[in-house]
Amino acid sequence: MSKMIPYRHPLKPEDTANPISPNVFCADPTGVEYNGRLYIYGTNDHQQYEAVGDDGTNSYEHIKSLVMFSTDDMVNWEYHGLIDTAKIAPWITNSWAPSIVSRIEDDGLTHFYLYFSNNGCGVGVLTATHPLGPWSDPLGKPLVYQNMPGLENCPAPFDPGVCIDANGTGWLAFGGGVDARGNVIHTKVPKIAKLGKDMLSFDSEFVSIDAPYFFEASELNFIEGTYIYSYSTDWQSRENWDRTDKKAPAICSMGYLTTRTPLISDSWEFQGDFFLNAGDSGMEWCNNHTHLMEYQGEKYILHHTMHIQERMATKGGFRCMCVDYLPYSAEELPLTKATRKGVAQTHSFYPYTTHSGTEMCTCADMWYEATAEHGRMAVKSLSAGAWIFIKNVDFGSGTNRITLTAKGNGEIQLFLDNKDAAPAAVIKIASQAPSTITAELEQKITATHNLYFVFSDKNICLEK
Repeated sequence: MSKMIPYRHPLKPEDTANPISPNVFCADPTGVEYNGRLYIYGTNDHQQYEAVGDDGTNSYEHIKSLVMFSTDDMVNWEYHGLIDTAKIAPWITNSWAPSIVSRIEDDGLTHFYLYFSNNGCGVGVLTATHPLGPWSDPLGKPLVYQNMPGLENCPAPFDPGVCIDANGTGWLAFGGGVDARGNVIHTKVPKIAKLGKDMLSFDSEFVSIDAPYFFEASELNFIEGTYIYSYSTDWQSRENWDRTDKKAPAICSMGYLTTRTPLISDSWEFQGDFFLNAGDSGMEWCNNHTHLMEYQGEKYILHHTMHIQERMATKGGFRCMCVDYLPYSAEELPLTKATRKGVAQTHSFYPYTTHSGTEMCTCADMWYEATAEHGRMAVKSLSAGAWIFIKNVDFGSGTNRITLTAKGNGEIQLFLDNKDAAPAAVIKIASQAPSTITAELEQKITATHNLYFVFSDKNICLEK
C-alpha cells in the first residue's frame, strides 16, 4: 500500500505557462530552432542566487555560466543544464545576456554561434555543431572589448544581438553605458557591424545607431529585407522628448529601429516602443531584455520577469525567463506587455518516446543533477511530497504500463489530473544507481491527461 504524501506547493501554478522554468532563476533569453525543437539560452541568475542566498542581491558578479532549455510545445520545457562559460573560456569575467544564431556551413553541419556579454566590458563567442554543445571558444579571447580600435563612444560594449540575413551574412549589434552629460536622448552609444564569413571577425567598421533613451539589451532580427534593431530604453524622465511624430517610449520599455541599409547610420528609423516593462503589467519592476522568435508558425517574444521571486522570500532582483505572443512583421512590432498566463500549448505531449525527467510544465521542491548522457539532466526530489507536472499528455488509444529510469529509495506515484485522487500507478524505487523499471497501471490510460509524478521521499532521482 502506498503511503500518503504531504504535497509541496509550486512557485509556478499549473494553470500558467510563465515562467519557462518553475525553479531556476534565469534571464535575458535568446533562442534558436533545430530539428523542430526550440532551444532557449539565458543568463544564469541562479548562480548568483546560490552564492548570495535569499537575503542577497543580484549584482551579477558570480554569474559565469549560461542555462539551456528546450521545448516542442511551448509549455513543457526540458532543462539541459549549464554552459560552463568560465571553464570553456577561462579569460572571461562573467557571462551574461547571450544571443544565438545557426547556419549550415560548407561541411554540411549546422553550426551554432552563441555570443555573450563578458561582464560590461566586451563580447565573447562560443561555437558548437549541436544546440547543446559541446561548446568551444574558437578565439580564446573576446570578439569585442573596451577601447578596441575603431570603437568609440561605447563605454560598455556588451549585450550582443546577432542575426543572419537572406544572403547568409551575419550582423552583430552591442553597446551599453550612460552618457556622461546626463539626461540625454541621443547618445548614439549602440553599435552595429557586419560579421566576417567566419562569424568570428568583423567585415565592416562599427556604425552608431541613434536609439532614443538607449540603455542596454541590443537585439537584431532580419525580416523580409528589413533589419530590426531592438533595445531597452533607460529609466530617466521623458520630459525632454524632442519629436511630435512619435510618442516617447515608456520607462525601461523595449524600443526599436528599422533599416534596409544597416551600415548607413542615418538610415535607421526609430519606430517607437513595442514591449512595456513588467512593472507596467502590475508585476515587479525590473530591467528589460527581449528576443523575437518565430516557431511553428507562431510569433513570440522571449523576455524575463520576477514571477518566481514574487512567490519567494527574496527581493534581490532574481529574474525568470518567460514567453508571450507578439505578432510582429517587418512593418510593425505592436505594443504589448508581459503576462502571467503566457502562451498556449501548441500540441499535446507525446508519451510514446523517451523523455527526460526534467521535461515538465511545473514542479514543487525539485532540483536537478547531471546524468551520464550528454545534454540530459535528471530531476531530483528535495523532500517528501515533491512533484513534477506534465501538461496535456495524449495517450491515444491507451497504455497499460509505464517505464522509467530512476534511483533512490521510496516510490514515485503517478496521478492523472488530480493529486488527491487514487494513484494510477506506484513505482517502487530501491537502487543507488539508475535502474529501468516497468510498472503496470491500475487501469488502462487513454485520451489526454495532465500527469503528476509525486515523490515519496527525498533524493529520488528520475532520469527519463
